[in-house]
Amino acid sequence: MRHLHLITTGRFAIALAAAVFASGVLTPEAQGQGRRRAGGTFFQTPLPAGEMAGRQAVVETTVGTFVIDLLPDRAPNHVGYFMKLAREGAYEGTTFHRVIKYGIIQGGDPLSRDPGARARYGTGGLGVLRAEFNDEPMTAGAVAGVLQPGSRDSAGAQFFVLVTDQPALQGHYTVFGRVVDGLEVVQAISAVPADGEGRATERVEIAAVTIREAPPPQPDPFTTETIAELERYRAVLETGLGAITLRFYPQKAPQHVRNFLRLASLGAYDGTRFHRIVPGFVVQGGMLDTRAEPLPQRIKKHVRMLDPEFNDTPHVKGTLSMARLGDPASASTSFFLCTGPAPSLDGQYTAFGEVESGLEVLEALERVPLDGETPAAPVELKQVRVEQAIE
Repeated sequence: MRHLHLITTGRFAIALAAAVFASGVLTPEAQGQGRRRAGGTFFQTPLPAGEMAGRQAVVETTVGTFVIDLLPDRAPNHVGYFMKLAREGAYEGTTFHRVIKYGIIQGGDPLSRDPGARARYGTGGLGVLRAEFNDEPMTAGAVAGVLQPGSRDSAGAQFFVLVTDQPALQGHYTVFGRVVDGLEVVQAISAVPADGEGRATERVEIAAVTIREAPPPQPDPFTTETIAELERYRAVLETGLGAITLRFYPQKAPQHVRNFLRLASLGAYDGTRFHRIVPGFVVQGGMLDTRAEPLPQRIKKHVRMLDPEFNDTPHVKGTLSMARLGDPASASTSFFLCTGPAPSLDGQYTAFGEVESGLEVLEALERVPLDGETPAAPVELKQVRVEQAIE
């Protein structure tokens, strides 16, 4: 029996066994701060807990915008100081001066406003806060305070953001926020050119940091529609060879239908490719790692594994079904369209729709030149539009 499979890639990981994010050469200003803090005059926020709770920081940069959930219950003084500086405009015009590709980005140094002071970037704005170490995990999106070398009580204006999980940093830096939207922007900043010591050679500036109340959570799309309402929806696959319109079987596989419509309505499939074509068998697409651009964090949170909804729908030409790994509960985003009878798939993969129109486009996809089962030239799924059928 031929199996449908997902193409998986190894996860890129960075381990930082030891990290010192501040330069070892301190400015006279920073040295003076260190002496003053030694006398016990560290910053303590005057903001009451209620004024810090439920707040976000919107960080606008020349590369894009990301949003940080602030965590005053974890690190009240770090949050209070960050809010104070943001409201004073202290971050405007500063840069992300140190980057490790797909590892971290570091910014917030007031000295980085001056392009001529690049040699001193990483030394300013420190020595203000006592450590508030906590158990908030050092995973992708964590925002933490930068330290002076060898001094745990030396954080201040500078902060760093993790692009990938860095468990080696746990308990060594104070996490005071977490990126909840725009992690793909953080990733892009981490990939700007840098010298051998990780100093960015291109300026990525912070235009503004705005403190706001966190908006109320929004319900997931396509969670409340009835079966009858779901039956009225169509999805139009805009491919380089034409359009294919899909209708759905929510009475057979309601969660698969909701999942596909949700991802399509959010734009998850836009810019992906049909990565596997087996003439007389299937055309497969929907793998998110074939996307032209990284999946935005606001969409990524909707990607999940699905429990199987095997049913009596036969896999015949035009059937829409879900690809998976060996585990029956491993379907997620990748789907396939049958280009011929495939009875070996019946009851093994969840069929949840069919081609309503555009079968000739599916046939054209089946005829593209191949290198094995991979299209010799990229075959793009430009967009998936969700529409309601007109009755």
